[in-house]
Amino acid sequence: MTHLPPPGPHVILTGASSGIGEATARELVGRGYRVTLAARRLERLEALRRELDTAGDRVLIVRCDVTLESDRLDLLAQARRVFGPVGVLINNAGVDSGGRRYWEQPESVSKVLETNLLAAIELSGLVLPEMLERRYGRLIHVGSVAGRIGISTLYAASKFGLRGFSLALRRELLGSGVTSSLVAPGFVRTEMTARHPFPMPGPEPVARAVARLIARPRAEVVVPGSYHAVIALAHLFPGIVDFAARRVR
Repeated sequence: MTHLPPPGPHVILTGASSGIGEATARELVGRGYRVTLAARRLERLEALRRELDTAGDRVLIVRCDVTLESDRLDLLAQARRVFGPVGVLINNAGVDSGGRRYWEQPESVSKVLETNLLAAIELSGLVLPEMLERRYGRLIHVGSVAGRIGISTLYAASKFGLRGFSLALRRELLGSGVTSSLVAPGFVRTEMTARHPFPMPGPEPVARAVARLIARPRAEVVVPGSYHAVIALAHLFPGIVDFAARRVR
């Protein structure tokens, strides 16, 4: 049985104030979705809403630290009150450890894992009951090629975990009308990657991939697709990645 989305499913997008999140917000609003945008930087969200929602009926903004249970519950309460049931959850909020070794900054361990992994698990669990009841839902998790090739310790740990969560959840949901998908970007130009000197594409291709997964869910999408070769190379010839990792640092 094919489960079709309700008209104009309501989308919640975390980490929406910059980078991939900001590009995804533009993509989704451009496609006509009603979108709840969540992030810690409210002023950035306000500027984005003014740009995207001149009529005032397509975008809700909510200040949210996804690591806090109270903020997660408030986000969902506000989103449901304004736009109704959640049809799509995009877990995009993420941080890294700034390129430093994790044992040199032990305070970053919980911050990275709670933001990148645990918050996605918690938020997914909060929306799953209503999605399962309606027999429609899309859970989309923004992972990373770092979830296939370990370089930055904490970031890779969180993204390896997110990949495992998404792929296992997808199998648990088979036949329910609810799907779980992972988008795994390579290096793209965002605030998080600004310290790297080499050229990178912008976040727009990732945003388009996220939007396509709403209409046509897949287990996992790597963006850009050329990173499939990088992943294969890393698995077959790990010494080459060792050499490259020294250059990236």
